[in-house]
Amino acid sequence: MLKAQILDDVKQAMKAKEKARLGTLRLITAAIKQREVDERSELDDTQVLAILEKMIKQRRDSIKQYEDAGRQELADQEKSEIAIIEAYMPAGLSEEEIAALIAGAIAETNASGMKDMGKVMGLLKPQMQGRADMGKVSGLVKQKLST
Repeated sequence: MLKAQILDDVKQAMKAKEKARLGTLRLITAAIKQREVDERSELDDTQVLAILEKMIKQRRDSIKQYEDAGRQELADQEKSEIAIIEAYMPAGLSEEEIAALIAGAIAETNASGMKDMGKVMGLLKPQMQGRADMGKVSGLVKQKLST
């Protein structure tokens, strides 16, 4: 499980005295534990990936704000955290793979217009979770359905 891998990496980072990596890994474990407490259940890999995706998105937003404010050192710290978090994400999909999955989902749901966008995205999300930027995928689906 992904959660077990992260916990093992926390121990390794402690032993190796890697402060920056350890700090980021602790943020990840804290987010996982918080969600488990809130939902009173053990998270599976899909849910852990959703947490990691959210953490990456938050850091990308922070980088933009820090760079706009001229705080490059903080932006660099956020970038290093993203690199650590992305190590736990599955390999990303290529644009061709994304296009093929979108075409397959549209065909499978018999989508004919924007009213069917929810059906298509509902089918794509579990297949692409953590492997593609769902915001971009949504834009591509919108583009396909509006033509």
